[in-house]
Amino acid sequence: MRLQYLFSQAISNLRRNVLVVFSAVVAVLVMLTLVFGTIVLRWSIDQDIGRWDDNVRVIAFLSDDLTLEDIDTLQQDIQGWEQVDGIEYFSKAEALEEFRELFADQQSLIDVVEEDPSILPASLRIRPVAAADYSTITDRLVVIPGIREVSAADEAIDALVARSNRLRTFSVWIVVVLGASAVVLIANTIRIAIFARRDEIGIMKLVGAGNWFVRIPFFLEGIVEGLVGAALAVALVWAVSGSIAELFSTSTDSGALTVPIDFLIRNGLLIVGFGGATGLMGSAFGMWGFLRD
Repeated sequence: MRLQYLFSQAISNLRRNVLVVFSAVVAVLVMLTLVFGTIVLRWSIDQDIGRWDDNVRVIAFLSDDLTLEDIDTLQQDIQGWEQVDGIEYFSKAEALEEFRELFADQQSLIDVVEEDPSILPASLRIRPVAAADYSTITDRLVVIPGIREVSAADEAIDALVARSNRLRTFSVWIVVVLGASAVVLIANTIRIAIFARRDEIGIMKLVGAGNWFVRIPFFLEGIVEGLVGAALAVALVWAVSGSIAELFSTSTDSGALTVPIDFLIRNGLLIVGFGGATGLMGSAFGMWGFLRD
């Protein structure tokens, strides 16, 4: 009976301050929509970086005066680097075959190279452990005797990694700034509710109601506001998760990125929990200075 009374009081508070409650719910909705949306964006960028991790190669072009024994020794040494996941040797003959495939529509260019195949050097194709490791590998390769040139898609990789770092920083600021705003709005909602019921609260205190008995409906009110806003945010982001994932994707294949259901469920539950915690924190701040023991 007592629990039913506490819930009824919380619902009554929500009904009395519809506009203020609505603004608090919207604040939580906006905050957590941006937070959850940013999480999905981070996932999509991580998938892009994962593709780069699988396909990025640092190419070390070898001098013609290196013997097969020298190349084998060099290959074993590079394979031992912690940033290197794998390494493959490409001979001059394999380089010529690759050139024919890449420029199959430019026969005149192929003819020029076939007249002197030696202009295509042998090379080592090095696969980094992570895309961002390419710069460390490149810096170590350029000072090794016998390597005449090092090539990597440095600008594209740098842009992708930098974009991921910027998004991570942005998501932190989103949580801090909008989270604080939502807490303040919920706190104001609770303060207004306390002020509107000040006479009723005074009577309850006079007849022996404890402070926690009076506080619980306000805590419930804040939690409900946080949970409703969070649930709406999860539903909104879930509905457009595919579009969000493709927003910063570098893939040209439409629909290549599909956000896994388990990812959405796991992070959606975290967002709902965070919304409830935001409401609880807002309630605590709203009652600060009131209803003290």
